[in-house]
Amino acid sequence: MKIEKKPASSDLERLHIERLAAIEAASEPVHAIPSEYPGGYHVEPHSHSRAQFVYARKGVLMVSSKQGRWMVPPEHGLWIPAGIEHTVDMLGDVTMLSAYIASDALSDRSTVIRVVALTDLARALIVEAVAQPVADHNAGRRALVMALLLEELLRLPVRPLGLPFPSDARFAGLCRTFMEHPTTRVMIDDWAERLAMSRRAFTRAFRRETGLSLSTWRQQAAVFTALPRLAAGEPVTNVALDLGYDSVAAFTTMFRRMLGAAPRAYFKSSDGV
Repeated sequence: MKIEKKPASSDLERLHIERLAAIEAASEPVHAIPSEYPGGYHVEPHSHSRAQFVYARKGVLMVSSKQGRWMVPPEHGLWIPAGIEHTVDMLGDVTMLSAYIASDALSDRSTVIRVVALTDLARALIVEAVAQPVADHNAGRRALVMALLLEELLRLPVRPLGLPFPSDARFAGLCRTFMEHPTTRVMIDDWAERLAMSRRAFTRAFRRETGLSLSTWRQQAAVFTALPRLAAGEPVTNVALDLGYDSVAAFTTMFRRMLGAAPRAYFKSSDGV
């Protein structure tokens, strides 16, 4: 049996640099390419002159920028506006399909990174866009695929998988500690006391720093932490109890409220497409 050798880190870095050059040199409105990375690989800070739409076909990836952190589980997509410096971390082996879109081809000039759910049509179109070579003789068909892809991508529903981090070092420290040891038993009074603040002052400052209440931020952080484990096949019970939920039902209720489906149904839907 032939064992496929994974590319070395230096090879991936060289390939990444070549891809960035190709993206900048592209003349077509949409430049679509596939990428594969091993688990644990880190893409250094970079940006593109084009907006990037990433389809996570396999594995979970985490994108970080000054705006915050975004987790992209399998069968989801991520919009990264042009010019935003970001890093990417692979949580397990990752296969992604990316569409780099020229600014003049976009009607949506949003400057905010966002995670979106994929429709069957969007999924089929980006797979087709990557499969079609630029030098395809059937240029008319390619143009139709790219035009419909752009139209569909802008209609995709946003998912709450972004996790804003405070710029204030004191608040950021509390948030990082929570990410390392997430629990449902975080109380506003506890965090306020650690920062020698009143409850009211802390609540206002935390919302100013993150745009969210502590309760909402904590729920999003719990989903953020749970998704890679659930995607890897860990039992829902184990994940729920580790996060400090008293029951699977309580965790499932929170998960359904955040993502629109219970954990098993959520991943069953992703696997079945």
